Amino acid sequence: MRIDGVTSTPIPFGAAIPSLVRWGMSSDADFVFRTLATFGPRTERTIATELGLSSRRTAEALAELREAGAAVSTDDSRTTTRIWTARRPAAVVAMLRSRRMRLVDDHAKARSHHHVVRALRSSGVGAALPLDSVPGLRGSVTDGMRYLSRQATRDRIAELVATDIRDFWTMSNDQAIDAEAARVAAPQDLALYERGVRMRLLALPPADGDPLDVSGHLINGTTYQRRETPNVPLRLMLVDRRFAYFPADPGDLDQGYLEVERPGVLRALIRLFERHWDVAVPPERLAVAPIVLSPRERSLITLLAAGHTDQSSAERLRISARSVTGIMRNLMDRLGVENRFQLGLALGALRVAAPPSFAGAAGEPHQTD
Repeated sequence: MRIDGVTSTPIPFGAAIPSLVRWGMSSDADFVFRTLATFGPRTERTIATELGLSSRRTAEALAELREAGAAVSTDDSRTTTRIWTARRPAAVVAMLRSRRMRLVDDHAKARSHHHVVRALRSSGVGAALPLDSVPGLRGSVTDGMRYLSRQATRDRIAELVATDIRDFWTMSNDQAIDAEAARVAAPQDLALYERGVRMRLLALPPADGDPLDVSGHLINGTTYQRRETPNVPLRLMLVDRRFAYFPADPGDLDQGYLEVERPGVLRALIRLFERHWDVAVPPERLAVAPIVLSPRERSLITLLAAGHTDQSSAERLRISARSVTGIMRNLMDRLGVENRFQLGLALGALRVAAPPSFAGAAGEPHQTD
């Protein structure tokens, strides 16, 4: 069956479905979308019954999905017989992401860069700093500052980070890391992390507002910290507070970088970084509330997913059926859902519970009492 070019075949059971809440949709719309994507086309009444939502909330969720292009319906005049179908999750995410894109103007980034350089020049500490790029020039610009090509900058930083350094700070005014930069930086970042070097990344929020975006940096631990702010003054790298690197021309990174080790300029750039770091905030890493199941909760969810009833699950766990009800109610309250069907969808989205087909394969038989 196809509706407006949308296949009604549900996705494989247990496959990950991205959270639409992450892209600005309501939780009701997210639950309805998951139901349609997982179990296939349904009428509004069937959806309301399965999710335990009121008719009004179900209708509003479907209207929200239709407006976003996430779901389509047949042309039946009666809402009770109209059949709803979800679009492919990947296509929906692409549409929602495109709708939320907010790109930073490259000219504004260049103006901000030049403002910082002019401020350093006017303060006296960076009087010798060039205002514009110096293409073709190699070596010293003046004492404590020299121009390096882009590749020479990479080689120089690799040389420095191979020594015994304690800090590596990066200020990035990119909204995404290009594939080549990520490929070059990844081994270096990992080596620094493993050595316990304190790393800070101050970056712009992603252009699409994605709270899960980590801009190519997959390391996250006590020695690696990331904060975001909409006001990143320039692209900057600080190595052990002894060397600073920023583009010679903010509009053309291939023109290379200036390496600065003059104390006055370094102190000013460190203060600039710290001032913006102090007002920046850590990005949200999860789009839905994190939850960690206790061993008993996980065992109960696994039994129920395998087809057990409350009574048979209670017998397996040697607890009362009332305790099973209490555990389930507590989980629903923690995740802000209203019934067990919604709870199953939420736990599946968080990847903390296996669907029935996987639970049975794990060794628990499918059975009902």
